[in-house]
Amino acid sequence: MKSVAMVIAEKNFRDEEYQRPKEVLEKAGIKVVTISTTISTVSGKLGLKVTPDLLLDQVNINDFDALIFIGGGGAEQYFDDSKAIKLAQEAAGKNKICGAICIAPVILANAGLLNHKKATVFQSEISKIKEKGAHYTNKKVVVDGHLVTANGPEAAEDFGEAILKLLT
Repeated sequence: MKSVAMVIAEKNFRDEEYQRPKEVLEKAGIKVVTISTTISTVSGKLGLKVTPDLLLDQVNINDFDALIFIGGGGAEQYFDDSKAIKLAQEAAGKNKICGAICIAPVILANAGLLNHKKATVFQSEISKIKEKGAHYTNKKVVVDGHLVTANGPEAAEDFGEAILKLLT
């Protein structure tokens, strides 16, 4: 069974950016494990309550086929988080699928994964991914090799579908 590590912030992750891709993946038989910096209940921007399954520093990337960072304002907590960046680099180094939605592609950019890659991001963060060498594409969802980026909540379902397509 394929499995996906989905990283959410302790607060203010975007509910639909978490829920919709998770539903798409689980409906297809993919196991989704929710990761955060706490295993206490966390809250989305719109009030969704989620209890993460695993702590970020406990993730063994070998146990997963994909690593996904969920957006929303809270995702900023991972922009310069050494564990999140190292995990993204490790996943990419093992040819795992790496994805990020909304502002979260900045995490992939800071990990060096978007250099010379096509990517999208929420409008407010375009300059941050360009500074790290990304070729910004004004699309809802962009797939470049094993990288999937999406620009916000409206893209959540398509983001999930793009990840599923790469997994299967």
